[in-house]
Amino acid sequence: MRTWQAIGVTAVAVVVLAPTVTQVNAQTVLSAVKRDTSPALSSVPPPPPKAQAAFRKEHRVKRLPPRPPRAQAAFADTALQAKAAAKLPVGPLDAIEGIGEGLPGYQVTSFPADTTGAAGTTQYVQWVNTSVAIFNKATKQAVLGPIDGSILWRGFGGNCENFNDGDPIVLFDRIANRWVLSQFAVSGSPFSQCIAVSTTADATGAYHRYEFQYQDFNDYGKFGIWPDAYYAAYNMFGPNAFLGAKVCAFERAKMVNGEAARMVCFDLPSEGGLLPADLDGNTAPPAGAPNYVINLGNDRLNLWKFKVDWSNPSASTLTGPTSIQTAPFDEACKNAPSRGSCIVQPKTTVVLDSLSDRLMYRLAYRNFGTHESLVVNHTVAVATRAGVRWYEVRDPGGTPKIHQQGTYTPTTSSRWMGSIAMDKRGNIAMGYSVSGPSVFPSIRLAGRSADDPLNRLSAEQSVTDATGKGAQKATDRWGDYSTLTLDPTDDCSFWYTAQYQKDGVNEWHTKIIRFKFNSCQ
Repeated sequence: MRTWQAIGVTAVAVVVLAPTVTQVNAQTVLSAVKRDTSPALSSVPPPPPKAQAAFRKEHRVKRLPPRPPRAQAAFADTALQAKAAAKLPVGPLDAIEGIGEGLPGYQVTSFPADTTGAAGTTQYVQWVNTSVAIFNKATKQAVLGPIDGSILWRGFGGNCENFNDGDPIVLFDRIANRWVLSQFAVSGSPFSQCIAVSTTADATGAYHRYEFQYQDFNDYGKFGIWPDAYYAAYNMFGPNAFLGAKVCAFERAKMVNGEAARMVCFDLPSEGGLLPADLDGNTAPPAGAPNYVINLGNDRLNLWKFKVDWSNPSASTLTGPTSIQTAPFDEACKNAPSRGSCIVQPKTTVVLDSLSDRLMYRLAYRNFGTHESLVVNHTVAVATRAGVRWYEVRDPGGTPKIHQQGTYTPTTSSRWMGSIAMDKRGNIAMGYSVSGPSVFPSIRLAGRSADDPLNRLSAEQSVTDATGKGAQKATDRWGDYSTLTLDPTDDCSFWYTAQYQKDGVNEWHTKIIRFKFNSCQ
């Protein structure tokens, strides 16, 4: 029988605030400005190598405006979990060295490591910044890459081919057994989002390619797959100002077949940091269910419902937000000299960026038949360090409520840059970065079995092959996101990819980790 430590956790009353539910009226309907079908990715020759000095970059993240001051200066985090005793009930970890200084043929050219990836039927695709690698799941060997992301757009023309700007997303559309790969192209205006949908389940094959354009800078695009569309949310910026959020639906049924496709977008001028729901599992959302879009408020989550109508796009709706009260929290590092950067490392004065002004990728959705669940996380302040706040939200299509939540901080090290998901049994796993006065930047995992007491995560598990042995000293920038996804072949195996610091001499490394709960078969 499992025994849990009860210290540091207080029962939390979950309240759904009186919603200010309105329909957002600012809507645009635009077609892709370019589309075609590529040759097989494996057949495209790589470009000649470039001198590193010619294209080394440091990407300064575009911050969201500070939220209004909280009503009370002092507060207690009633969801704090300061200790964790139960062992994480997962089998052996299976690790692959990903794109970074540890992967042969790759040279770090930019900071931070925007790390994303997903598992398909036989392959794992990882995209970090401007480079892509495709691995065989069984052999753990790279079958293609690392290659420049621009190779995916060779011969396509326009911004997508000319600007390999990164900010990538990799997803596997399990409904159609297709890969969905995207990055922005923002080195010139108008600004573009480039989306490629594979023609088969083979990531090395051909892709239907699309370029969608915006007049303003579409930063930090995050995607989700839904039966009626591919959904995305951006933070939009003009030349000198933050313009708010934009949420868009892309015509999935057309894109899977390589046909002319549209996007329907809504603007939320006073909002930022939104995430669209991304479907996990083999059970579709209830018929006609909207896509759920969530961001952070002061001690609350804000939820919108996006329902697209492709037969009459002007009838598409974005309604909300419904405000869901959370346990109190404060943004980590918000008062640091460089807002967001305060994550301590050993043996250096360089502190790392927490990117705590927004939710972390993904907003993972699952329909269990008896209920619908969303899980998501962000980084919060815990005394002089950072911790990961996580949530499970149920009944998003009705009266959304927090089923469970926690601020995970079992030691005095900081935890941040998390990603969270659920398997088909309802077990929750979370991966994240950890660093502190005596812990070099590393990757760790935590989670909970479906039948465990609510609001509690297990003792964390270190990823032995991703234990840091040095500090990052070149910059404070640290992966703007990491990514945890489920394997579509068993709906049990989690695949997590994130940055770590192997030593204090070379640049960043990444790891791809596969694991599953013993109870999930």
